[in-house]
Amino acid sequence: MTDKVLSMIGIAAKARRLRGGDFAVKESVRNGKSFLVIIAADASDNTRKVLSDKCRSYKVPYIFYGTKEELGLHSGRSITAGLSIEDRGLAEAIMKLAENAHQ
Repeated sequence: MTDKVLSMIGIAAKARRLRGGDFAVKESVRNGKSFLVIIAADASDNTRKVLSDKCRSYKVPYIFYGTKEELGLHSGRSITAGLSIEDRGLAEAIMKLAENAHQ
């Protein structure tokens, strides 16, 4: 079965509405461009805290999803602990799919 969340990440990457990597994600959140941050479930405790704190501070929704390898593969990177979705429609679709996946 295909993972629809990871497929949507691939679509965001192809549309160039995705930022990856710790610095780029924080910059996207700070600049008000991020509509959703995806944090790898296997990211280090420090990375999880830094990114989630930044999101809470700027009121950007975030989810923990997938592994660093999965996020990297679908975003066109090698591995990444965090991704920022910079498109409102894609962000909402990903949040809805992720929510349904956990039910």
